[in-house]
Amino acid sequence: MNGAVSKKPELSKRGKKSSTYRRIVTGNVNGRSVVQNDEQMQAYQFKTVPGYEHTLIWLNAATPDLSKEQRFDRYPDSVVPGPGGTSLHFVTFPPASVFADPSFDGEAARDEALIRLRGLADHFEKEDPAMHKTNTVDYAVVYDGEIWLELDDGETLQLKRGDVVVQNGTRHAWRNKGTQPVTMLFFLNGATP
Repeated sequence: MNGAVSKKPELSKRGKKSSTYRRIVTGNVNGRSVVQNDEQMQAYQFKTVPGYEHTLIWLNAATPDLSKEQRFDRYPDSVVPGPGGTSLHFVTFPPASVFADPSFDGEAARDEALIRLRGLADHFEKEDPAMHKTNTVDYAVVYDGEIWLELDDGETLQLKRGDVVVQNGTRHAWRNKGTQPVTMLFFLNGATP
């Protein structure tokens, strides 16, 4: 799981520090609201895809029972929530030039994604690994940069910082056609099959 950031974050091969996000978790103790946890979450940097980062901030695999303490202390079997569940992710997409580079190893990238993005990467299509469809309603917010949303039949929409997409279980891909990384916030809601 993404853990607390050490005092000296490791640098990637390109010399960039991993992104970090502050996660504050509240709860109830004796009928009073309290801070259960306040920590910096360090993004996971994919070793096989320079500039690709993923941070799973929180996951409720199913509908949470708020009468009990909510915990997220181990990396889940799936980053995609089940019916009634939710998950929150920050994702940084590298430019398309990373994938076009002759040194890019698509098979190694797929293998790493299957480990790190369990429950999601197995939905990536073999012919076009960016295309996928999950049984979720996703709220996708462009946090920084510009990205293109591709749907069936090659239909694309250019999205900019602050744009929000509500994805209702549709087949899609995110394409970074620019020269800079793009960071997005994803909130996934598990739906019934």
